Parts: sequence; C-alpha cells; structure tokens
Amino acid sequence: MNLSRRQFFTLAGASATGAVLLSPLQAFYAKPAIAAGPYGNLVADPNGVLDLPAGFTYRRLSETGQTMNDGYKVPGAHDGMGAFAGSNGNTILIRNHELTPTSSNGLSAPNSSKYNSNARGGCTKLVVSSSRTLVEHRGVLAGTIRNCAGGPTPSGSWLSCEETFETNNNKKHGYVFQVPSSATTFVTPVPLTAMGRFNHEAAAVDPNTGYIYMTEDQGNGLFYRFIPNQSNNLSAGGSLYALKITGSSGINTATGFPKNTPKAVEWVQINTPDPATDTVRTEGYNNGAARFSGGEGIFYGSGYVYFTCKSGGSSGDGQIWRYSPTNNTVELYIEPNNSGVLDNPDNIIVFPNRDIFLCEDGDGTDYILGITSSGSLYKFAKNALNTSEFAGVCFSPDGQTMFVNMQSPGITFAIWPTTTSW
Repeated sequence: MNLSRRQFFTLAGASATGAVLLSPLQAFYAKPAIAAGPYGNLVADPNGVLDLPAGFTYRRLSETGQTMNDGYKVPGAHDGMGAFAGSNGNTILIRNHELTPTSSNGLSAPNSSKYNSNARGGCTKLVVSSSRTLVEHRGVLAGTIRNCAGGPTPSGSWLSCEETFETNNNKKHGYVFQVPSSATTFVTPVPLTAMGRFNHEAAAVDPNTGYIYMTEDQGNGLFYRFIPNQSNNLSAGGSLYALKITGSSGINTATGFPKNTPKAVEWVQINTPDPATDTVRTEGYNNGAARFSGGEGIFYGSGYVYFTCKSGGSSGDGQIWRYSPTNNTVELYIEPNNSGVLDNPDNIIVFPNRDIFLCEDGDGTDYILGITSSGSLYKFAKNALNTSEFAGVCFSPDGQTMFVNMQSPGITFAIWPTTTSW
C-alpha cells in the first residue's frame, strides 16, 4: 500500500483514543494472530535493518560511537525519548541512555557536570531538521544511572527517570531529573526527591491539572501520582500518592483482573518518598495500593493516561491499562495473553491523530505495534537487525515523522511516508 502523508494521518486518526474508546474489544481478544493493519504487511528491508510497510522509509540519525558536536561520543543503550518543537521547523529530541556505572559506551562529560562522577548514564539532545537530517547532537544530562524512560512536560522539558535503587559513590539514585529541551550544554543535575526514590520507569503529565503519573518497573510495583506544589517548578516539592482500587485493598492486578471494566480508585499518600532503603512500594502496598506487574511506558492522550505492564497477564506477556483522571477510574484495556500479538510492551505514545503506538521488549524479534479502531494490534515496524528492543517512540510536533530507538547497537531512526502527494 503506497500511502501519502495525509493518508498516514487519516488512517491513524480514525483509531485508538477516538473510536476504540467507544467500541468493545471482544473481537480483538478472539483474534488468534496479529492483524496486518491499515498500512498493509511489512516489506523486508534489503539492508536488513528495519522492515516497514510499503510506502514508508527510514533514516539512521544518531548512532553509538559517532562523535557529537560537543566532542564526546554518542553513548550506548538508547532508550526513552521525547520530541519538542525547535526553531526553524526543527524537532528537538531528548534521549535517555540506560547505562550503569560499569557499562561500556558511557556518556562522557566533565566531572563538574555530573550528578555522580562514577555514573555513566544520562541524556543526549538531538536537533533534527524538517527534512529529517541531523543538525546537531550533544550531551545534556550526565552522571545518572539507568535512565530508562520518562516523559515530556507541557513546559517543554523532559523528565528522565532512573530505573534503579542504589547508592553509588555516596550518591543516592532512583530519582527523576528534569532536562529543558532548550539546553545547549550539560544541565546541573537536580534529583526531584519529592517525586520518590524507587525504580522509576516513565512519567506522564496531565496538562489540565499538572499532576504527574509514574510507573515502576518491578513485578510488585505500584502506579503513582505526584501533585507538585508548583506545576512549573518541580524542585519546589509536592506530594506523592499510589493508586488503590476502591474496595480492593492490596490487590495484585497481574492476573484475574476483568478487562474493559473501569474500576473506581482512590489515592494513598506516600509519607516517606525518599527513603534510605527501597520501601516506597512497600509503604503504598501496606496502605492498600494495587500492584502492577512491571510498569513500563506511560503517555497522556485524549483525556486518558495509558500505561503498559510488561509482565502482566496469565501468560506474562503484558497488559495495557488506562486511567481516567476525569472519572478517577482505572481499566485493564488490553491483555491478549498471546506473545504473537503482544510481547512485553514497553514505551507507548498516543499518536497526534489519536492512534496508539508501542514498542516491544520481548524475547526474540521485537516490533513497533499499533492499535486500530476495531481493537486489533498490527505490526508497523520490525527489528530486522537483531533481537534488541525498540524504545522511545515519539512524533515530530507536526506529526510528519516518527522517531524511535533501537537500544542495541544504539540507533535513532526517523520514519516517514515516502510519497509526496497530499
């Protein structure tokens, strides 16, 4: 199928957070295999890197080992990523690097710019032109550990989340750090301690309230809400809460939870958000908070907060949830229990015209998946290079380009429709 850019948007716009919210998903659960989707079947890439539907192409933008504009090398382990509007029609990407203190291909920076001089994780910034060429790339956050996912804020900054709970070089880790998309050099790393110290995965901001929702990548993790004292100054602190399903104290949502059945929730406060030991989720659970199995990607779109649990379901292949801030309800949205349909979902985004795309981090071959208005998942892209996960899927502000990372060997891609007809 040869699609124009307009068709790309039209097909996506008829989808997930629009029509699918109004239609049941029983047909989806009955499907034995994944659908081809609105863009047709994937076409094998002659270069053996990225299989896409006919009418789409890609470009490799920034890869581990390349020299950046600041003179340092592009670090490895590309992970979560956010897209922001830049000047002259450019797109700014802030990209996480999920690196430990012993990782090779670490993020280099002056020690004076690092949160922890021993740590090798952090964030890089890419500027991409409207013609999808790399204008520049450089480091902007350094000295952190396992920067996995995160999320954009309405003010144009990136919340970078550490997926760890450790003390290294007398520095506590397990925090959220904020990086302005306007940064032109390394920012001063400030841990947002009020947002909790735990195995952070991702964050999503409700633009209507300024509340920040966060996932925790643990088999017995919780789902969190942070209410800042000042929406535009997260360093001013705030209050951290965990989701409790009303009438079900301490429920484990990994198995046996009814699908497509919104449940009323309440929020229990975390009184010790910055503990010396890994007790945040224990405190919340003891106060009745629900457990979610391997919380991963999260994104706010069309009034809902969507989040994934990589190991939920009776098969352990993953779940997709959605929380309604308006109704204060949570719903198990998708749970196929079929690795051929959904295999350990990770980063997720609501497409500008209301489709949903997500990255897989499963065993074997991984895909970028989409969800159609009929409730079917389809394969939009395949990692034809290796078995590495996809991560950081996001779109340019004009919606013309998808950006995504292949974590290993560390490649950032731009993907777009090739026809010029409108």
